[in-house]
Amino acid sequence: MADEIRGVPELPKAQRMKVPRHPMATQEPLARIKNFAEVALGYSPEFALEEAQRCLQCANPPCVKGCPVGIDIPAFVQLIREGDFEGSLAKIKETNTLPAICGRVCPQEEQCEVVCVMAKKYQPVAIGRLERFVADWERDHGLSSTPQLAPPSGHKVAVVGSGPAGLACAAELARFGHQVTIFEALHKPGGVLVYGIPQFRLPKEIVMFEIENLTRMGVEIRPDFVIGKTTTVHELFGEYGYDAAFLGTGAGLPYFLGIPGENYIGVLSANEFLTRVNLMKAYDFPRMDTPVRTGRRVAVVGSGNVAMDCLRTAKRLGAEEVICVYRRTRNESPARREELEHAEEEAIDFRWLSAPVAILGNNEGFVTGLRIQRMELGEPDASGRRRPVPIEGSEYEIAIDTIVIAIGQGPNPLATRSTPGLELNRHGNIVADKETMATSIPGVFAGGDIVTGAATVILAMGAGKQAALGIHAWLDRLAKGEVAKPVLAAATS
Repeated sequence: MADEIRGVPELPKAQRMKVPRHPMATQEPLARIKNFAEVALGYSPEFALEEAQRCLQCANPPCVKGCPVGIDIPAFVQLIREGDFEGSLAKIKETNTLPAICGRVCPQEEQCEVVCVMAKKYQPVAIGRLERFVADWERDHGLSSTPQLAPPSGHKVAVVGSGPAGLACAAELARFGHQVTIFEALHKPGGVLVYGIPQFRLPKEIVMFEIENLTRMGVEIRPDFVIGKTTTVHELFGEYGYDAAFLGTGAGLPYFLGIPGENYIGVLSANEFLTRVNLMKAYDFPRMDTPVRTGRRVAVVGSGNVAMDCLRTAKRLGAEEVICVYRRTRNESPARREELEHAEEEAIDFRWLSAPVAILGNNEGFVTGLRIQRMELGEPDASGRRRPVPIEGSEYEIAIDTIVIAIGQGPNPLATRSTPGLELNRHGNIVADKETMATSIPGVFAGGDIVTGAATVILAMGAGKQAALGIHAWLDRLAKGEVAKPVLAAATS
């Protein structure tokens, strides 16, 4: 039985606006760099109640419009203020089935919180922290809740990929009463939530708890099943008898720099580095037999969220010096401010305005160093950021044992190249209708990074939910005989 929680009296609006935003406790930097335990420690019930008081309960809340999955934010926050944590979580789960994940890794500061009315004169309500709090409260009290499901429709839907887009799509389809199977290429479900985001930022047990809720909704998950190798999309419709398919295979193809020396031993993509550490538990070597050699000095090229994850992971694996090499300044870094600040607290050496021009190695094929050119910022480029311009004669070299390339990734081509008739753009991303997420093949839908390119977890979830609505409408038309199941051509070798 969950503890009985008493709410707090509702303060007048003028008083609510003066309540300061509550910070979240974290592990001390010198302690956390020696472990992979979660850095942010969450709110206590007392902090959550006080933070919830800050919400002004706007009549036309802009925060809801800022949320890609449309959570009724004022309602769930008000329920926290009343002490009804279980009701608050139920309200969130009406539109978001992964609250513990979103509360941790979604950039609320760029979405719901940036448009919070409180932010005009004060700090915004800590929406993400409150979402995390009620999700953690459920798990800590041994509870689990699933939304009400519609009666079985008789339709079968295949969801390819178990990342945030696939999970969100599967959850919505299950709500509608459809029989859903998720096909996952790796041996564990979760996609980037499991192999990409480190344990200290998103513990794996939390991802598994959210996925278990999905299986309680009747969703089947088939791991070690590679669409494009094990079978193809057209076979899902033909031999397996599915009525529709959703492709949420993500952006898992790493980009490299195209500079000399990238083939030396000790040069890793961020994908390989994080997958070996996260999914294969290299952080627990030698108990888990998946070593990752870092050496004494590690350089990570790039300054986005993935780069921050790589830098902070290398530090925890025992590297004495961890260096971030980025060709622009801190102001242009695409990483979340919170992640950047955490990395700075952990004594990461940031080399701003620095571009790698060559990777150095020895006769045995191992990395020994990195040649760097200093940069300065010129006029803005197409991204709106000032373009980095090389400073002539400014090259220098540093000794390095391991280099991780974290400059982005492209669409995973396994499913797309084995699906004739599927329209792609020039980058290899699937072309999908912005409203329904339908692709060029009737009955085949797509969303997340495979459509947009690498983006955030919550945007991928929003796309998955949107696609589920499109699929549901398609299946309704299929049942009425207004459309026919597609007959797809087999891929040619």
